[in-house]
Amino acid sequence: MEGRGPSLADVAALAGVSTQTVSRVSMGLDNVRPTTRDRVLAAMAELGYAPNTAARALRYGSFRTIGMIAHRLARTGESRTVEAVVEAARDEGYTVTLIDVDSPTSDVVSAAATRLSHQAIDGLVIIRAETATPHTLVLPPRLPVVVSDSRFVGHHPAVGADQAGGARSATQHLLDLGHRTVHHVAGPADSAPAQMRAEAWRATLGAAGSPVPEVVEGDWSAGSGYDAGRRLAADPDVTAVFCANDEMAAGLLRALHEAGRAVPEDVSVVGFDDILLAEYLWPPLTTVVQDFDEIGRRLVHRLLQQVEAGRGASAGEVSLAETSPAEATGDEDDLHEVVPVELKIRQSTAPPRA
Repeated sequence: MEGRGPSLADVAALAGVSTQTVSRVSMGLDNVRPTTRDRVLAAMAELGYAPNTAARALRYGSFRTIGMIAHRLARTGESRTVEAVVEAARDEGYTVTLIDVDSPTSDVVSAAATRLSHQAIDGLVIIRAETATPHTLVLPPRLPVVVSDSRFVGHHPAVGADQAGGARSATQHLLDLGHRTVHHVAGPADSAPAQMRAEAWRATLGAAGSPVPEVVEGDWSAGSGYDAGRRLAADPDVTAVFCANDEMAAGLLRALHEAGRAVPEDVSVVGFDDILLAEYLWPPLTTVVQDFDEIGRRLVHRLLQQVEAGRGASAGEVSLAETSPAEATGDEDDLHEVVPVELKIRQSTAPPRA
C-alpha cells in the first residue's frame, strides 16, 4: 500500500467481508450485524482508513451529515434541542457538524451557514437565529434548511414548542387557584421564546381582567432569578410568579426562602422547561414540560424531507431553488410544526392565603 492510503478493498480483505459491507458501515447504515460492524471498524482503525465523503456523496447523493448552528449552548433549551437533533440524526444514519456562534446576528449566522455548506453537509438545522430575520438571513442557495424558530414560517420549515400555549396554561393555572394577578420573571429581550412567553402571559391576564404587573427581566440564569426574587419578595402583594424558565425559578425560590416568604403558602411559583432538577427542588416545581426529543425528531424529519426532494430534483425533477419550502416538503399548509407542551403540577403552587 506504499504511495497511497488504505482503500475500501484493503479494509474488506482485512475484515473478511465484501466491499459493499464496508461501504454500508462507512455510511452508518444499520443493515449490518453488530459483530460484523465491529470487525469492519476494527479493520478501519488498524489500517487508518477514512471514508472519502466526497466520493460517497457523488455515488450515493448524500454526505450523511447534517450541519447545525446554535447559540449559547449553556442554555437549557438550546442544549437539549441540540442533544435531541444529534440523537434523531444518529437514528437516521447521519452525523452532525455543530457551530456554536458567539452572536445571533444575521451576519454571524449567515457566515456560519456558508462555512458549514463548505464542509460537506446535506442540510442545515438552525436552532435559533434570535435577532436574525427571514429578510436579513442569507443562506447558501439550494441548501435544505429547517429552523427551530417560528419567525421563519413561510420562508423555511420551522419546528418549535408551543411557547404561547405553555405560558397561557401556567398563568391561567395560577389565576384559577384564586390569585388576583401573576407576576412574571421574563427571559432576555433578545430571545424570541422569552418574548412569546411574556406576550402570552400578558394576554392571559388581560383576558381575565387581572392587573398586569411590570415585567422583571432576567437572563435565563438562576442568579438573575435570585435577584428578581429578592425584589419581588419585598412586595407583600406578590402571591404568584411565573418564571420563563426553571433555572430562574430555582433562584427565585431561594430568594423567597431567605426573605421568609413560604412557597406555596405565601407565593406560588411556576417555571418552564421541566429540567431534571425541577422535581427535586423544594418544594418540587410546577412547570411547563417541553418535549425536546420530539422537537429534535421533527426537525430532522423535516430536513430529510427536503434532502430527499433535492435528490429527486437532481434526477430530473423540479429544483429546490425553483420551489417554495412548502413544495419542497410536500406540506403546503403546515410549514410550522408546533409541538404540544404540558403543565406539570407539583407542590410549588397553591391557592393564596385566606
